[in-house]
Amino acid sequence: MKENEWKWALTIFIIILLAYILPYTIITEVAKWYGSLLLWIVLTLTVIIINYFITKNWGK
Repeated sequence: MKENEWKWALTIFIIILLAYILPYTIITEVAKWYGSLLLWIVLTLTVIIINYFITKNWGK
């Protein structure tokens, strides 16, 4: 992997950790189910976009 790809991979790892940590710490007071759902949707879309940037130059 190139150095740039390692940075993206580390970013994805941090986002995955946030997906587990944030619902149980910062947004614990949100009583509605859509508090965590919105967070997970935003994080998922972020990871999809990052994966696009990682793989767009593969095979060239």
